[in-house]
Amino acid sequence: MTQQSATAAPMSKEMQDCVQTCMACHSTCEETMSSCLRMGGRAPAQVMGALMDCADMTRMCADMMMRRSPLAAEMCAMCATACDLCAEACMSMPDDAQMMRCAESCRRCAESCRAMAGATM
Repeated sequence: MTQQSATAAPMSKEMQDCVQTCMACHSTCEETMSSCLRMGGRAPAQVMGALMDCADMTRMCADMMMRRSPLAAEMCAMCATACDLCAEACMSMPDDAQMMRCAESCRRCAESCRAMAGATM
């Protein structure tokens, strides 16, 4: 199958779901960073770094799946790792409801990306 015909093929339901999960996680990470900044930047640098990494990775992962990049499966695997690390970082602030929402979104995205990393794209 040529690259052009692969791009023209409709996206599978699983891939569509993963793209949506990645974009939801991206939005949640961005909202969480904004929330931290509005509260005076009280989140540790490690948490902010994990949020930034995850926000960037999830957006890039969704973009690569949408354009059917030959690197999408590898990006999904990396994205799952970034999401796992972000969820762990967010869990370090269990009294913050926004952090807990973000951790949950990251867990869902990591699961979806792990499944896509093992799928034939």
